[in-house]
Amino acid sequence: MKLLRLRSRSRSQLSTSPAKSVSSVLFNDNPILMKKIYLLVLGSCLLGGLLFAAILLPVSSTSAKTNADGLVIKPPSHISPEGFVWVPGGSFVMGTDYQPSPQDPNPDRIKPDESPAHTVELDGFWMSETPVTNQQFQEFVEMTGYVTFAEKVPTREDFAKSGVDPMAIPEEALKPGSMCFNDKFDRASLVTEGPGWEYQVWAIVDGADWKHPNGPDSSIEDRMDHPVVHLTWEDAVAYCDWAGMRLPTEAEFEYANRNGGKKSKYFWGEERDPNGKFMANYWQGEFPTRRENEDGYLGTSPVKAFPANELGLYDMAGNVWEWCADYYHHDYYAVSPKRNPKGPAESFDPREPGIVKRVQRGGSFLCNTNSCTGYRTGARMAGEVMSSSFHNGFRCVLDTTMIEEYKIAQDKITAWKSNPVVAKQ
Repeated sequence: MKLLRLRSRSRSQLSTSPAKSVSSVLFNDNPILMKKIYLLVLGSCLLGGLLFAAILLPVSSTSAKTNADGLVIKPPSHISPEGFVWVPGGSFVMGTDYQPSPQDPNPDRIKPDESPAHTVELDGFWMSETPVTNQQFQEFVEMTGYVTFAEKVPTREDFAKSGVDPMAIPEEALKPGSMCFNDKFDRASLVTEGPGWEYQVWAIVDGADWKHPNGPDSSIEDRMDHPVVHLTWEDAVAYCDWAGMRLPTEAEFEYANRNGGKKSKYFWGEERDPNGKFMANYWQGEFPTRRENEDGYLGTSPVKAFPANELGLYDMAGNVWEWCADYYHHDYYAVSPKRNPKGPAESFDPREPGIVKRVQRGGSFLCNTNSCTGYRTGARMAGEVMSSSFHNGFRCVLDTTMIEEYKIAQDKITAWKSNPVVAKQ
């Protein structure tokens, strides 16, 4: 609840599920209409053998392939999204059964919400090989005119939707801005134990947003290949909708991070720095008082600056926390369905009940063993849906049920790139 505490309370509002596309409503949810269309096409095909072959053969050769359990394991052959990696479907053990004890100091900072370990089965999907970059997000903004939450002036109604008395919010808090690390925190009074101690080193910076990651005097001119940051969950969803994609579910993220479900502490193995090599962008030193900067990055790093996992996915650990589609619930794992889980129907965090949160995954450049170990494959974070910061971003996924929507969206983007003026009309 960083913004709630730092601005007296968070600008937070309930999120609604994205509306279904016209194609989804007409076809995916209307089997009768689909049958009529199929019979119409089949009748036409029977009138001409050549036409029949021309239509039928591509359909059979481009279908997604499933395994004996009915899970999609191979994508249709006629589509290969640029910059995406296919993650074959399968089953894996999600979470952990580890329980700290007085004899075990829990050096990995595993949290109770990561248990119990449970089996999950997933259909295959495409995942963007990197988090969305500043360059990619800039194209979205240029095409649509989208304005992120951090760029807007918050209203008292925004605070009221969080359950906060709007009249208790000082006028000076109603300014555009976002959360950044506060290098000028009071070291003399710093307490690094207890829930929420990290809030001492955060600050709302007026004018901080995706174009100005460290405040109004900063720029992304030399960071176009860095992950875009300072985005709320709804900002991330807006980009995904525009691109004909969606956010990954929490299960999809962990499955992909585990190289298709392999059981290991990190996607590269059990040792954090094998042979002294940094495998991800995280805090070197002791957070937050000592930063050694051994990897050369004080903040975000360019995507692909660190090794990919076995599937070819970059920055699945460290760099920025990444939004997932799921609501956060501290004990969802105890009731999660086995097949393609999509998260609970509503969020609940016992530490801050009433605050709407979604799952974040992957850790960031601020993570370390003495603060958090979000770069572990099983680590999860609860993020307020309308909170943004300079270490949270996102990536997109695409499944085989979304191909037509994806093609329509990409055709519009291609048309805009070829003639932005005409495409906007």
